[in-house]
Amino acid sequence: MRPLPTLLTLSLAAAFGGFAATAIRDGLEAPAQAAPASAVAATPTVATLPAVVGGQPLPSLAPMLAKVTPAVVSVHTKQRVNVSPFGSDPMFRRMFPELTQERINESLGSGVIVDAKQGFVLTNHHVIEGADEVSVTLADGRTLKADFVGSDPDTDVALMRIPAQGLTALPLADSSALRVGDFVVAVGNPFGIGQTVTSGIVSAVGRSGLRGLGFQNFIQTDASINPGNSGGALVNLNGELVGINTASFNPRGSMAGNIGLGFAIPTSLARNIMGQLIANNGVVIRGTMGLESQDVDARLAQALGLPEARGAVVTQVFSGGAAAAAGVKVGDVILAANGERIDDRDALRNFEGLQSVGSRIALDVRRDGKPLTLTTTLREQPRSYVGTELDPRLTGASFADLPERLRQAGLSGVMVDSVARGSRAEANGLRKDDVVIASNAGNFEDLPGFRASFTQRPAQLVLRILRGNRRADLLMQ
Repeated sequence: MRPLPTLLTLSLAAAFGGFAATAIRDGLEAPAQAAPASAVAATPTVATLPAVVGGQPLPSLAPMLAKVTPAVVSVHTKQRVNVSPFGSDPMFRRMFPELTQERINESLGSGVIVDAKQGFVLTNHHVIEGADEVSVTLADGRTLKADFVGSDPDTDVALMRIPAQGLTALPLADSSALRVGDFVVAVGNPFGIGQTVTSGIVSAVGRSGLRGLGFQNFIQTDASINPGNSGGALVNLNGELVGINTASFNPRGSMAGNIGLGFAIPTSLARNIMGQLIANNGVVIRGTMGLESQDVDARLAQALGLPEARGAVVTQVFSGGAAAAAGVKVGDVILAANGERIDDRDALRNFEGLQSVGSRIALDVRRDGKPLTLTTTLREQPRSYVGTELDPRLTGASFADLPERLRQAGLSGVMVDSVARGSRAEANGLRKDDVVIASNAGNFEDLPGFRASFTQRPAQLVLRILRGNRRADLLMQ
């Protein structure tokens, strides 16, 4: 078997304020280390400008920022970890438990108050991921314990609640109205030095294709976004929230400084995710079309009578799904969805992952070389499947879709979400967090495909799994 390429650490600095995180390098890095907690300063940093130059009043952002900065907070996280001189070796850790010591990792990020009455604070998932304790420091110096409401790793959005009076919240603007060239201002807590303001313009909208960052529809800006800025505010000149700062690009790594390539989650997306987290007890329920696809290469384009090699060709349509109800067929080439250009299967998956259950989708397809428009309504995507629903030999295991950041890094398959102790699945060698990348039951790329592959159960079931960077074939007895 060919070894799976090792996931390289990205240079996309997407975790400004998250824990020191090891991610994927391929010119991008996500996430990066936050600044030490000891570097916090409470006073906002805003440059002082003269009131008059050459007899004319000088335009200033200060009046707008006076309304914005009280709504931007510092997020302080603590994570308790057990450290052993034997590393992760379970045998020696059990033999010498007295040598295991507890250590507290601390990091800093940023957040934005979006509802003063309810105390809701938006931040990035990677800022609070794995935290045992989260506290928020307001611009007026108050520090409050934050309660976790929920988060969505695939869009990097998290929601917290703080119990405080006299809060200031930012109004959420319509981020879809942003244009390239609009002025924007980033506010956050870079490097833990205290609240800081930077300015720039919108460099691009609807940016996607950044590996390792889940579902993407980023605002790109040249406003400086540095480690610790994650979760902070990107505002327009009216002081309205247009985005949540999440990442910056630097091929030399996040600590090398800003080079004018920053990315923010648009408020249109953040608002949708926040609403779902509140309504669904802290989780996001996504819609699915119920199909699998592959990229259109030059050979396929010629065979299908397409003028160019782009689009996603449908390779499987799941019975009972939204695509089947709309009349989508194997061999159809999807070129656009709701008017949004689809260049490959990753673009189709990214589009699908950003839609809510019940969303109506108009697909521009080519069938036998002729244009066709099909309309469908996304149906709820199951979050996981229990092994007994698929095959008795998988009893005791549950399976979930891969985190989108792993898909963006090139993996496909499903993740083992849990394995019950003493179960048949455990006896067969399955472990939690194994990635099932292939099976002799049938081809699949994701959870719906994995489920569909068990329509006819094979006499002998073999799963190919990835555990860390090692592959193995497991015979399910």
